[in-house]
Amino acid sequence: MSPETLARRLKRGEPTTILDVRNRDEFEEWHVDGPSVTATQIPAVKFTQAEVLGTVDELAEQFADVPDPVVVVCGEGKASDHVADLLNEVGVEAENLATGMDGWARVYLSTEIPHADATVLQYDRPSSGCLASLVVSGDEAVVVDPLRAFVDRYVEDAADLGADIVAAVDTHVHADHVSGVRAVSDRTGAEVVLPAGATPRGLDFDARLVEDGDTVPVGDTELVAVASPGHTSEMTAYRLSDVLFVGDGLFFESVARPDLEDGDEGAPEAARRLHETLVGRYAEFDGDTRIAPAHYSTQATPENGAYVATLDTLRERLDALSMDADEFVEFILADMPPRPANFERIIATNLGRQSLTDEEAFETELGPNNCAATVPDA
Repeated sequence: MSPETLARRLKRGEPTTILDVRNRDEFEEWHVDGPSVTATQIPAVKFTQAEVLGTVDELAEQFADVPDPVVVVCGEGKASDHVADLLNEVGVEAENLATGMDGWARVYLSTEIPHADATVLQYDRPSSGCLASLVVSGDEAVVVDPLRAFVDRYVEDAADLGADIVAAVDTHVHADHVSGVRAVSDRTGAEVVLPAGATPRGLDFDARLVEDGDTVPVGDTELVAVASPGHTSEMTAYRLSDVLFVGDGLFFESVARPDLEDGDEGAPEAARRLHETLVGRYAEFDGDTRIAPAHYSTQATPENGAYVATLDTLRERLDALSMDADEFVEFILADMPPRPANFERIIATNLGRQSLTDEEAFETELGPNNCAATVPDA
């Protein structure tokens, strides 16, 4: 089974059994997951031992009544291929995930978000839950929160829609993935657009710096900057009429964590700023405003194929959006998950203060994003 086929299967919500044959620590750090996934970890060496002893059938008994096929996963798709063969030999329908977790990390899907004023594509990296957007109007395009690993995809898709990318926009200094704004600019000559607040954080490259209310033109329409501090001091959402690209401020099932810029010491103040953004500033927008985040959790379910929900829907879904400031701060700080892997190195890279090769960047950002303040129940 190709990684793309698996990704589309999970996005459709089809029940899927994953057998991960990597070591336990690798599995616990990062594995294929989702609302329709049942994931089991059994190291490949156990199947090798069972093959020698003639007891593979006993090891395979637990997969007798699960949805077909069992998708077997390892790092590069080699050990898992052998395990899949062993399962098939004892009557369990199994398929190998071709290229393993390495291939899984390279999957990038796109879904169109209906919009009256522009063509909007939402990009989805299921291995990390990272989302980006391409806005096309006429012969111009703007990419929002691009990933460096997928620059070619944005350029090619814009060209297919008859447009050139004129601006590459980040909502904030990302901590979980290496930004693609400079790589898009190097490839296309597009303007790099960042919040002005990135400068006091140590920004070390040239960019257009925007403040609240500034606009980013694209064809016959524009993106309007909306200052949205909390996750970081410079967080800036961008409004395209009834769609608000909120970066990491607000998610389907949680709100932003406030500790990635100034650590635990600065988290309480940042959480108060986040409350003012989500409960105060966002009160300015109609309830049918569609929220397009930059991430989603493994337990989030897309709506019509895209991770977009109205502000009213999120207000009904998330108790945090009805809390007062003190309750909100206490709730947000109570049980945050581990910070994203390599987040300090990624922040330094996205500020231009450190350099990574393409391969180093790819390896550094592998794993879940962990940018939300809470982890939804599986």
